Amino acid sequence: MKLEPVDRQPVIAAERFDLRPLRRSDAGLITLYAGDERVACNTTSIPHPLPPGAAEAFIVRGRATDRAEDVWAIDATKSAEAELVGVIGLTRMERDQSEIGYWVAPAFWNTGIAREAVAALLAANPLDNRTIFASVFQDNPASARVLTNLGFRYLGDAESFCVARNAKVPTWTYSLKLD
Repeated sequence: MKLEPVDRQPVIAAERFDLRPLRRSDAGLITLYAGDERVACNTTSIPHPLPPGAAEAFIVRGRATDRAEDVWAIDATKSAEAELVGVIGLTRMERDQSEIGYWVAPAFWNTGIAREAVAALLAANPLDNRTIFASVFQDNPASARVLTNLGFRYLGDAESFCVARNAKVPTWTYSLKLD
């Protein structure tokens, strides 16, 4: 018998779903959704096509006790939807700061899930951050609207490498002070 360490990552309740730590059983839906080119091309780190074992490796990293990023599944079972409709995470930075990142499965785009997930995570502030940063690709204005509608301030233009596109992509960078 192998004992796994107890995860101290909180479950965060939202109206239509819960943000909960990743489970090994999430691998199938993560593979399905993150394997969609439309999802991968809107992130910096998801390759397309998604290689075998990538979802399982992502879950292992997300559950590690020494993780640099806390990742939550957006679990919509309380609304009779899928057990995982997307993911959201906070990557720790210095000085009580984090960078937020998220993706939602295409079947749930334009339903307000991304906005509600970001709002719930900000309200809970599980890492006691003073500032949250975010960046989105400039060809993804819907994600930029999620951030600006929640009070994120535009900081400037930059570029990030997108693994799925195998190219540098222009980004908009934002921040939100939580003090």
